[in-house]
Amino acid sequence: MRVVVVALGATVLALTAGCTQETQNKIGRSIQNWTGANGVLEVYSGGKVVKRFIKIDKLSTATATQGSGSRPYRFAYGVLDANLNNEQDSGERKVYFEISDYSTNYVFYGDPGN
Repeated sequence: MRVVVVALGATVLALTAGCTQETQNKIGRSIQNWTGANGVLEVYSGGKVVKRFIKIDKLSTATATQGSGSRPYRFAYGVLDANLNNEQDSGERKVYFEISDYSTNYVFYGDPGN
């Protein structure tokens, strides 16, 4: 099994070596979208965290249903960390949420515990 993984990794490396940086970035984002990021999103007000979502697979940009282009918000599914302790406690469930592109009071990052 390890030989297969190493061979696959070498093949991907060889194929991406000839790609432009932009293409390599797109491939990296596609892989991350497939594997997930286990991210954290914190919403701030008055310099304090007022909402936190944990265990987010990915934060996606909404696309137009008619025509082309993006919609002015991002969306995801994550666990609402109601008590802000960075852990999923009983009663804290996965929810759908949206964040406006016009908002600057949030931070999304990969979970540093992983």
